[in-house]
Amino acid sequence: MTTNACIELKDLQLQTQIGTYGPGAIIPKQHLLDLTLWIDSKLVFISEDVMENVFDYDPLVIEIDRLAGDGHYETQERLITRIVHACAQYPEIESLQINLRKAPVHAGSGSLGVRLSVNKTTLDDLR
Repeated sequence: MTTNACIELKDLQLQTQIGTYGPGAIIPKQHLLDLTLWIDSKLVFISEDVMENVFDYDPLVIEIDRLAGDGHYETQERLITRIVHACAQYPEIESLQINLRKAPVHAGSGSLGVRLSVNKTTLDDLR
């Protein structure tokens, strides 16, 4: 049997400051993170209901929150890069997809985001 497993974090609102805006510019009110972590299916398809058998994502979410509030960022890309490095610290994560978007971007509506997919080879190189 072939199985795949992932953990999906959706619409995590980050308390962060990204970008520099001049007078009259639309300043985003929110920055939302989506993160999909591909992990070994043995960490999801479990025989006993105990935490030791699953991937504990709470420390990673705490670290992402810390990174988001760690100061001013000029770009979404830099924060994404730092989050990927944080994910690389967990050998359970085999690959990932990350999307960070801000809203609004024009006339009080719309969102603009940056998405990155990172494979196992790249994560291993970061480790």
